[in-house]
Amino acid sequence: MKFKEVLAMTPVDREKKLKESKMELLKLRAQVSQGTVLKSPGQVKQLKKLIAQISSVKEEGAK
Repeated sequence: MKFKEVLAMTPVDREKKLKESKMELLKLRAQVSQGTVLKSPGQVKQLKKLIAQISSVKEEGAK
């Protein structure tokens, strides 16, 4: 997801996507800790980046 897409989302949608992304990251980390090979190893990095982007926009909106 591009940063512009994150900016275009409503605050409710951003919050929903943030929760979904955190849950997905938690699942992927559990798979990695069990030794399972991920289908897409880059997915962890993408999720972390998306979470950071959403959090960044959320913090800017709070100011």
